[in-house]
Parts: sequence; C-alpha cells; structure tokens
Amino acid sequence: MVPDVSTGDRTRGLLSYLFGPGRRDEHTDPHIVAAFAMPGITDPGRVRLEEHQDALTELARYLDQPVELRRQRTGKNVPQHVWHCPVRTAPGDRYLTDAEWAEVARRVVHATGIAPHGDDSGCRWIAVRHAEDHIHIMATSVREDGRRPRNKRDGQRAQAECRKIEVELGLRRLRSGDGTAPKTPTGAEVAKAERQGRKTTSRQWLREHAYAAAAAARDEHEYFAVLTALGIKVQKRLGPETGDTTGYSLAAPGGTDARNEPVYYAGSSLAPDLSLNRLRERFAPAPTDTAVTATVRARTRGTKSDAWRRAESELRSTHAFLLGPEGGQDLEAFDRRVQAQAAAFAELLHNTAATAPKAARAELHAAAAAFGRANRSAIRAEHQSAYALRQAGKELIRAVGGEDGSAVASLLATAVYVLIALDHWHQQRGHEQQAAAAQQALAHLQNAYQRTARPELARLTDRTPGPDEIRRLAAVVQAAVPAHAQRILTDPAWPALATTLAQAESAGTPPRHALTAAAEQRELDSADHPAEVLTWRLRHTTAQQTAARTRAATTRTRHATTTRTPLTTTPPAIQRPTDTVHRKR
Repeated sequence: MVPDVSTGDRTRGLLSYLFGPGRRDEHTDPHIVAAFAMPGITDPGRVRLEEHQDALTELARYLDQPVELRRQRTGKNVPQHVWHCPVRTAPGDRYLTDAEWAEVARRVVHATGIAPHGDDSGCRWIAVRHAEDHIHIMATSVREDGRRPRNKRDGQRAQAECRKIEVELGLRRLRSGDGTAPKTPTGAEVAKAERQGRKTTSRQWLREHAYAAAAAARDEHEYFAVLTALGIKVQKRLGPETGDTTGYSLAAPGGTDARNEPVYYAGSSLAPDLSLNRLRERFAPAPTDTAVTATVRARTRGTKSDAWRRAESELRSTHAFLLGPEGGQDLEAFDRRVQAQAAAFAELLHNTAATAPKAARAELHAAAAAFGRANRSAIRAEHQSAYALRQAGKELIRAVGGEDGSAVASLLATAVYVLIALDHWHQQRGHEQQAAAAQQALAHLQNAYQRTARPELARLTDRTPGPDEIRRLAAVVQAAVPAHAQRILTDPAWPALATTLAQAESAGTPPRHALTAAAEQRELDSADHPAEVLTWRLRHTTAQQTAARTRAATTRTRHATTTRTPLTTTPPAIQRPTDTVHRKR
C-alpha cells in the first residue's frame, strides 16, 4: 500500500480532477467513501449531471471555510492549504471494499495529524474513490480552531501506518523507506511522456544522465560541461552577495511547458545526492593520506586494459573491506565508509556501462540504473575513504585503446562479489528498499558478466594443453587446494583454468604457488564455479606481473639511455667571425 503526500492551493481544481473523468477517461464512478462529517455533506459523484458543477463549488467552499476564516483574521492568504494523499494498493492485491477504504482513510488522517481521532477541531477532509485500487484523501490544512495542523513528517507517518494496515488486511507488505528515495514522477509527467512517445519522464531521464555525468566528471565545472554537451540546459543559482554558484537546475532537450519554456528540475529534486553540496563532497580534492594519494598519482594514462585491471584491483580491496569491520573498529565509522564505497561503486557501474563491450552494455546500464536506489541511505558517506575506487572508475572513461575481454570479465566477476557484499550490508542494517534494489542490480550485473565471460572462457578452452599436461596440472590442483580439488576438476571451466595455469607458468609463476595465492584471496566454499573464479584471479595476477615486468624493463632502458657515456664526443660548434664581420678597432 503506497501513500503519496503532497500539497497545493486550489481546492476547487483538485475536486474537479477527483470527480472528473481523469486525464485518459480512467476514472469510474467517483464518490466519497469517508469524510470528516459524512452526514449532510454533498457528494458531487452522487448528484444529477446538471448539478455537478454547483456541487463541486459548494463542497470546495465548505472545505475551505476554516481557511477563509483564518485569512480574514490574519489578513494573509494561507499558503499550500490543500493537503492531498492518494493511497494505492500494490499490483496483485485484492480490491478493498468502500468500508475498508473508509477505515484506511480515517487511520491515515489520524496518523498524519490531519484529523486525530476524537479531536473535534481537526481539519476538514474527504476520501474519494474513482478506481478499484486506490483512493484520494483530500484535506484543507487549517483546523476548526484556526490553527495549522501538527503534521510534520506526514509522509513517513503515512508510510508507517500503511505498513500496519497491510498486515491487518492481508495485503502485500511493501518495504519501508528512509526518506532517501528520489521523488517519483507525477501523473502529469507520466501522461506527458506517454503523449510524446517516451518510455521515461523528463525527470527520470535527467536523473540517469546526471548520475552518468557525475560519475565521469572530476569536478563540478566538468560536470556542468558534460551535461551541456548532452544537450541538457543548465541553470545555475548564484548567491546574491558573492555571486558563487549555490545550486543548479536542469531541463531536458525538448522539455518545455505550454508556453514553450524549458521545464527545470533542481538537482536535489532529481535525487538527494544530486544536490550541489552533495556533489561537491564527492568532487573534493585528494585525501591527505599520503599512501592513497601516492597510489593514485602513480597511475599514468595507459591502455583500456590497464584501466580495467586497476579498477578491478580497487574492487578487490573494496570487497575485502566490506567483509566486515576489524576488531575494535568503530561501527559507525565503518558504516560511513561502506556508504562511501557504495556511492563510488555506483559511479564505477555507470562508467563500466559506457565503456564495456557492446554485448554487455544494455545489462550494465540496467544494473547502474537499478543500483541508483541502493547507493544511498540515511547514513552520511565519508566520501574521501572511497577516493581510490572513485578515481579508478573515472580512469575507465579516459583510457585509450581497445579493451581486453578477459580484463572486462575479470572486473565484472569481482563486481558481482562486491554487489553481493553491499546487499548483505544493507540487509543487516535494515535498509529494505536498498537491499531490494541491490538484488535487482545483481541480476543485471550477472547477466552482463555471462555475456562477457562466456566467449573468453570458450577461447581459453580451445587452447587447453594436451592430456599429459592436463594430468600434471590436475595433480597440482589436488596438492595446492585439496579441499576444493574435486569441485574444481569437475567444473565446466576447468579446461579454461588449465590453460590459465599453463600461461602463468610460462610467465614465470609456478602453478602451485599461483593456485595457492589465488585461493587465499577469497574463500571458495560459496562459489558455484570455483574453477571460473580461480581463472579470473590468476589472469588478473598474471597480467599485473607481466605489466610490472614491462614497466621495470622500460624504466631500466630509459635510465641506461640517459646515463650512458658516448664513446666519441663532438665539441659544440663555436661561431667564428666571417669576413663580413667588422671588428672594432
């Protein structure tokens, strides 16, 4: 059961909508099911057609009487005096009777402070049903005694009451929120998108592109530049005294109103973490931690494969951190760092979707969009603790050259484990909506991994060593990881692992040492395909070792070139006077 509280200032206008045909003639039999004073109240849904408009006007005036009295007493208009709360059952729920909806309405206005039970001075309200699956509760938010109601946090209070009602009426139990979800599109926005033939509203389209721009950008100036390059109109809010940017709003291409003017959405209205202040926290300069700063600065622009491997290294570190706080570590500090890792992981997903092989991009875009709800909670993130992971994700956008499918598959395999760990953390903290979003993202991420990994595993399988070499390597597996040997050797990915072990040996790493080190990186008990897991770990390690040797050799060569003394030297040319130069006498 989903309540959605909002406010306005047009009582008559809202009544016309509630008792009208709807935007697409979807309203059927509009009528009042409950009200603050049912006997004697005029129901516009139960009068003759020629009396309908007069009945709407009469009802509006009746509901507005306390508002008008307050206006006369204070000499000021009452702002946003129309309180509106649709309450809808979940898809698949049974249809409630009018009597059940009436009880729902009475409990919601009580829980929100609009009209507490037994309070004869509460606000005037009605509940209108014009569809099988929902009602609209409407109130004028001035009490009979002339005071405004005490209805702070009314949206959360309505949600909490609906959770209780779901249990009592045997309805589908929805997950509780924590106030960090982005604002849902209004009915008008949805209808506009449908008329224009678009699958998403302007608000949703802007949100996803703003997230993608923030993931790629290194500072707020680059963030606004990326948005502008996408054709998005940016309107900055400037401080009256300093002239500094204090906020911003975005308008989608072609997103105009009836006057053909752009419809702007503030960053914070797209999502809480897209406000300028929250973005600046993520764009903050490098941390003072010299070890982290040195690691990040040491990276130079390389190939895309290098960028994928560096990103995976950071994901491995993140996964190790997410397994749990160390003994004696402050749990609150740990949670702030986990929240930061979740935000950085969300950015990495967006950048991965933009640069991965085409076969996996659709699933990765879907994973990034689904994880958008899981990357924030009521816990305030300590963003600087995730600086290394965030920078590694941004490198994916800036790397040059083609990517190695093996490096991409290896990163996605590690990303799956990170997402599982984040889902587990959300579940432990009672973040129901975030955990559900993480599970949705996980399904898409696993599909993306399969699309990338299957061709690479097939390629490795085609290069499997001969029977004698396979038997030797199988003996190595039994000696190195005896507890998992049987599962590894019967795994469909064993031939690919055998090829990887042979390649590691050719690169100078004994197979037994390579297997032991790979098995120690993470337990294998929970792995459905242990040979597959070990394959990506070994390929990642082998690629890192090869790259390190190449860099070392290049450094030695450059050093020798710059320091070698030449066998013969030519003295610098000395300019001598020619016959045309006149000397001073």
